[in-house]
Amino acid sequence: MGKRKDESPTAAAVGHKRARQTAEEPEDGARQTAEEQEYGAAEGRHSHACSDSNSNSQYSQASTGEVGIIENISLKNFMCHAMLGPFQFGPNVNFVVGNNGSGKSAVLTALIVGLGGKATATNRGSSLKGFVKHGQSSADVSVTLRNRGEDAFKPEVYGDSIIVQQHITQEGGRTYKLKSKMGHLVSSKKEELIAILDHFNIQVDNPVSVLTQEMSKHFLHSKNEGDKYKFFMKATQLEQMKEDYSYIMDTKARTHDQIKQGVERLEELKQHCLEKEKRFQSITCLTEMKDQLEILKHQMAWAVVNELEKQLNPVRDHLNVEESRTVKFDQKVEEWQGKVNEAEVKFKAVQDKLEKINEEAQALKPQCISLKSDVQATKRAYNEAEVLCNRHRTELKRLERDDQQLHMRIEELKKSVDQVSETEKLERLNKIATLKDELKMLHDQARTTAEQVDQFQQAIYKYKEEHSRLKREQRDVQSTLEHHKKHLRGLKESKTDRLKRFGENMPNLLEAIDMAFKQGRFIKKPVGPIGACIRLKDAQLALAVECCFKGLLHAFCCDNHKDERMLQLLMSKFFHPTKRPQIIVNEFRDEVYDVRQRAVFHPVYPSVLSALEIEDPVVANSLIDSRGIETILLIKNNQEARRVMQDQGPPKNCREAFTGVGDQVYVNRYYSSENNRPKYLSQDVEAEISVLEKEIENKTAQLSTFEQRLLSIENDTRQNEEFCRRHQQIIRQIQIKMQSIRMNIADLENVEEQQSVDISTLEDEAQENKNKMESVKNDLAQAKDNMDEWKRLVMVAEQKYNEIKIKISMVAEEADPVKDELNKLDREVDNCKRHKNHYEEKRREHLEKIQTRKEELTAKDRELKEKIEKARQIYPERIEVNRTARSLDTEINRLREKINSERDRHGNREEIIRQYQEAKENYQDIDSKVKNLKRFIKLLDEIMSQRYKTYQQFRRYLTVRCKFYFDTLLSQRAYSGKISFDHKNETLSITVQPGEGNKAALNDMRSLSGGERSFSTVCFVLSLWSIAESPFRCLDEFDVYMDMVNRRISMDMMLKMADSQRFRQFILLTPQNMSSLPSSSLIRILRMQDPERGQTALPFLPRGQGDKDENEYSS
Repeated sequence: MGKRKDESPTAAAVGHKRARQTAEEPEDGARQTAEEQEYGAAEGRHSHACSDSNSNSQYSQASTGEVGIIENISLKNFMCHAMLGPFQFGPNVNFVVGNNGSGKSAVLTALIVGLGGKATATNRGSSLKGFVKHGQSSADVSVTLRNRGEDAFKPEVYGDSIIVQQHITQEGGRTYKLKSKMGHLVSSKKEELIAILDHFNIQVDNPVSVLTQEMSKHFLHSKNEGDKYKFFMKATQLEQMKEDYSYIMDTKARTHDQIKQGVERLEELKQHCLEKEKRFQSITCLTEMKDQLEILKHQMAWAVVNELEKQLNPVRDHLNVEESRTVKFDQKVEEWQGKVNEAEVKFKAVQDKLEKINEEAQALKPQCISLKSDVQATKRAYNEAEVLCNRHRTELKRLERDDQQLHMRIEELKKSVDQVSETEKLERLNKIATLKDELKMLHDQARTTAEQVDQFQQAIYKYKEEHSRLKREQRDVQSTLEHHKKHLRGLKESKTDRLKRFGENMPNLLEAIDMAFKQGRFIKKPVGPIGACIRLKDAQLALAVECCFKGLLHAFCCDNHKDERMLQLLMSKFFHPTKRPQIIVNEFRDEVYDVRQRAVFHPVYPSVLSALEIEDPVVANSLIDSRGIETILLIKNNQEARRVMQDQGPPKNCREAFTGVGDQVYVNRYYSSENNRPKYLSQDVEAEISVLEKEIENKTAQLSTFEQRLLSIENDTRQNEEFCRRHQQIIRQIQIKMQSIRMNIADLENVEEQQSVDISTLEDEAQENKNKMESVKNDLAQAKDNMDEWKRLVMVAEQKYNEIKIKISMVAEEADPVKDELNKLDREVDNCKRHKNHYEEKRREHLEKIQTRKEELTAKDRELKEKIEKARQIYPERIEVNRTARSLDTEINRLREKINSERDRHGNREEIIRQYQEAKENYQDIDSKVKNLKRFIKLLDEIMSQRYKTYQQFRRYLTVRCKFYFDTLLSQRAYSGKISFDHKNETLSITVQPGEGNKAALNDMRSLSGGERSFSTVCFVLSLWSIAESPFRCLDEFDVYMDMVNRRISMDMMLKMADSQRFRQFILLTPQNMSSLPSSSLIRILRMQDPERGQTALPFLPRGQGDKDENEYSS
């Protein structure tokens, strides 16, 4: 659970939700007196705490809540609102302001439902389907929680925010999506949401965290003192502790009943035991017949010795033969050990090679980035040089035109004789000015049209990019849809024939195998497919087992290579050569291998072998040989799998493990599965079909959406291309007009006035223009050289950049075959180890067999010695017995029967002893259990007594704090009041008197006005806020019954508490406009407009428009 910056004993104690302790406490006058004394002590402590808080105000001002507070909420089709939000909440105080029907309570209800609360907790419905807007099929709620600082929940996964999205269907179902700040889906499980809420200490059903109007009316505004007491108990979680204690006491009562029954049973067993003991003591010995029986036993003892000596020789001969075969197994083990060592050396070499390639690729990436930056920089420099060169070239052309015009002007002036009148000159100048104005207007029009063309081209480019992306996504969805349809057909066919899960032709292949076996074409009938021969003990492990076996689920088992060739021939008729099932050749046995010595054992998690029900030993042995299923663990949880295999070190004999989602876990590697559901071993076919049909429906809907979107984009693209073409045509027409006007201006300017002109001045101007031309030519030549140099540098940089990209690509291509080779060698190492283990197992079985023979021989030798020793004990001197042990045994039995017939009159001695022992053991067992239960009850009494005292102290501590905070808050209005707790009768009474406490008598709240009663209720809620822990507080229409004075004072109290607790968030809903609030960066006001008649979404103002009327957020 996330830590808080002002943790108190109260908050820490409330955090323990499931402490099972009893909650029964008598309340008397002495206890009340103790509370009053503690109250005085707490008051003194509070004064000290207030002074400390002032000294720490700078720290409080700088700190805000880092985890668990609400950042924003958005609703869609929720209750009667088509769209609300997103609402951006501040880290401290937030006021949601609006008239009735504007959606304030809907936001609070969405917060409860969005964080996993039940529909009944909102007091606005009994089912989630009631929250879906009428006429809509579903509703969506999105809540963003802050996730920062040291107490963040999985910050490496979620980032600084956790987005909780909930989808509610019209049928009342709901699904969760937990996303990171970047919008990536992390989990869709409710357990993850519960873990987040526990970590942040968020309790949406606790009225301290979220207090709705209905709950406030039921508990706070109720005149029943018992309701207020229940509200106090629920807010402080004392109610949960009380229920836990009651459960423990019920368990204790049941245990007392068991002890009582055990004592009664114990007395019965004692009487029964005494009866058997008396009967046991009444037995008499049959001496005479027993002596006869002893003589026969003497002879029997030495007869057994004679026969046992004759049995030892064959055992010794067989042992010698078995020992001579041991060398063969040693050679096989050494051979495969050498192959294992060789394969591991190759694997290590390839692994080192791959690591070297990866290091080389990583080393090239910084160089590639640097070269890319060089290319971009040189291109920019080249473009700048090219622009400069073009500028010089344009300047040179302009100077050349000026030079030409000057020379023409000089020649014309020399030839000109006539004088132009002053009237003609003015007319020509006016016409030139008019043409220039028209030229400027056309230039502005051309520039505006060019900007529009550029916008159209950018839109066309974006539309084409979007079209390409949607096309790619459409192809992916289409491919997935075809795969799902094919899988769905297979599942529907498998309902009538389970074998069709393994391929459409699998039933036909099995019929052909049966027919060939009846015709004698197989020595032993092949077994398969393996997937059809196994059953799961736990259906949740289906995906893990499938990922473990992979192609082995389709495999067949053959006893010999001749049967394998025949099966290959039959498979060729039904399967493509590249898709034929695997064939495992192994000698058929009638019993499963004894793998106890090399199998993995874990007290919690099963191995693959123990998780399967395999009736056919052939299938079990084949999977042991080919996959080593006795050494593979199945662990449902991914994190637990990593802990078992990698953090703690794998259990003995454990080679690898598979998780519930099919991920493969080694000691130093982890491979994620590409499959998300079982295909062959799933037991609920209907559920699989239902899931696939829903996915197909979703994919089809996605394709339809893609097609509509693509059609819309194509239409928009064509429309923009048409607009672009039209505007380009307009630009060309404008340019033609501008060229015509320029020519007219030039003609008018070239008309020579017949006046005396100083030709020498024009000649000087022509000479100066010529000098400028020479200077510009030099600059142009230098700019060309500079541009050529930058062009060369661009080519060199691009060449280097392309070379490094090719090198990186070559390294990547080089790594792919190395990875394939590494995987191949990994499989080769595993295969060699399996063969080595197989022969080691064979050798072990052989040596165990030899050892068994030796032990058998030793046992027989020992037995012989024991028999001889026993015979000597029975009769010291060896007796030559000519009779067999069987004949002697027959006579002994005959004599025993005679003895038994005599015993019948007195009873069977052994039976009497056995019954006596049983009665005695039963009595002792029950006596021990009763004593243990009594010790347990005694220990439980001690523990519960201690915890009960702690519970009483804790409750008394919360009561005193609540009283103190209530009195303190009332005093801010110059009210006096008192909260009286009666824990025995479970009542809570509040008495308040406006005015000075020493001048007015305390009255019941029912005698107060509506505003005074609401103010007192707010003080009660704030006192509960001070003793309970939660990252945010939500209060709905807290000031609805208050007058302006009480509302202002209550608001000041809440704002003061919020200012002292800036790490906590406050969300207050009110119909008031809150225009009188003080200006503060920690106060945010969310103003909600009244919905218009017939509208489906609330018309929120844009953020930039709020300055004209009222700010959407005030601070």
